[in-house]
Amino acid sequence: MKQYYFFIVFLLFNSCQYFEKQVPSQKELLQKELKAINWKEVDEYPSFVDCDKVENKTERQQCFFQYLTELIQDKLSSDTLSILYPELDTIEVKVTIFPNAKMKFEPQFPKDSVAYDTIKIDSILTARLVDFPKVNPAIKRGIPVKTQFILPVILKVE
Repeated sequence: MKQYYFFIVFLLFNSCQYFEKQVPSQKELLQKELKAINWKEVDEYPSFVDCDKVENKTERQQCFFQYLTELIQDKLSSDTLSILYPELDTIEVKVTIFPNAKMKFEPQFPKDSVAYDTIKIDSILTARLVDFPKVNPAIKRGIPVKTQFILPVILKVE
């Protein structure tokens, strides 16, 4: 019987190592969490007040892009771009939405675009693309974040 007590006491002292777990450091946990986050996507896309009523995430995103495209086309429809550059039917606009809900528009031109006066087109776009409705910025993990995307805008609607 004494042998069993000795064996049990021996097991109790040696089994403590099985209960001790290595606790990861704060930096290790942070690095693991940062690697798990998909930085290419946001939890909620930017939206206008009219699109907030849509429940489905994909439909809300489509509503936002369609509404923004229509607004840009309306603002540029009665402009001199089609008169100055009749061959220019579509322009790509880089849209940046900041966390404070400010919007910035930059035209994107091909690298070999010497046929267009990019400075003149940029100034026309800057002058015309103002006074947009309030936009809600994109949300990533509960925090408003900056988003950028390139939006093709058709200048000639026939």
